[in-house]
Amino acid sequence: MTATAVRTSTPAVTGRQTITFAKAITLGLRSVLADDPKTLVMGEDVGRLGGVFRVTDGLQAEFGEDRVVDSPLAESGIVGSAIGLALRGYRPVCEIQFDGFVFPAFDQITTQLSKMHYRSRGRVTVPVVIRIPFGGGIGAVEHHSESPEVLFAHTAGLRVVSPSTLQDAYDMIRAAVASPDPVIFFEPKGRYWSKGEVDLDAPPAPGILDTARVARTGDDVTLVAYGPSVQTALQAADALAAEGTSAEVVDLRAISPLDIPAVVASVRKTGRCVVVHEAPTVHGIGAEVASRVTEEAFHHLEAPVIRVGGFHAPYPVAKLEHHYLPSVDRVLDAVDRSLAY
Repeated sequence: MTATAVRTSTPAVTGRQTITFAKAITLGLRSVLADDPKTLVMGEDVGRLGGVFRVTDGLQAEFGEDRVVDSPLAESGIVGSAIGLALRGYRPVCEIQFDGFVFPAFDQITTQLSKMHYRSRGRVTVPVVIRIPFGGGIGAVEHHSESPEVLFAHTAGLRVVSPSTLQDAYDMIRAAVASPDPVIFFEPKGRYWSKGEVDLDAPPAPGILDTARVARTGDDVTLVAYGPSVQTALQAADALAAEGTSAEVVDLRAISPLDIPAVVASVRKTGRCVVVHEAPTVHGIGAEVASRVTEEAFHHLEAPVIRVGGFHAPYPVAKLEHHYLPSVDRVLDAVDRSLAY
């Protein structure tokens, strides 16, 4: 495989644009492909089709088949090829069609990709980005709506991130491709069609792959979330405000490494913490956050940290997923229990 120059002279898209979440990622990928001829996009149907969610739509026509590569249906082969390309100086961006389809590539990711830098005592880097649409809310069953992020967060050597806003989607995919580390980029597929304004010229927040952000300030309780659950937490905060309770919402952005100082700073202010995510609460990210908050802010807590998430069960059929996913009502119930403690 050889990298080729950008084929067309299509003008860069700049300024403030009202676009979808998916389009924000598309434009982020377009930006990095235009900036560096050694950046590649690869995966099943990413080229002619533009991806199952059309996130890569138009990129093959603009950058050519050598740089936006339709791969065989073989996730292990996609990631394995990307590792080899990265070792030869390329920056591959792999697309996994759905969250549950990443497991054939799990061995490549956890035993090869995550360890190359350490195994070589820092002599080589493997700047591979693996994009994974994850989470529910689209009426799809198991293997299409799962949240396996904790499996990768538990593996040293990987960055695991998830944007929740359109601006972050654009900025974080560019930062992920620029990173020398392997990045697992979880995209909340339930938000792909949400629309908003993105400033394509704004400088990204410093350390955007490492730092949490305060999505809403508050004084009575801290809601910690990431990816698709940030929107749920913000909706819950709106409902709480109507009842006279001030909730602060912390968007983790990075699942690994966790920005625990940002969470602890918020909890020291509010005294209460509720963690929200779609993944099962058992052995999950929420458990890690709860443990770290307890270790570092125990004397500031007015109540135990409460987790709201999916159940320890396979993802259900479409008619039942609203019972499985953390709803606004379940978050409000958790806050009520915290306030009543």
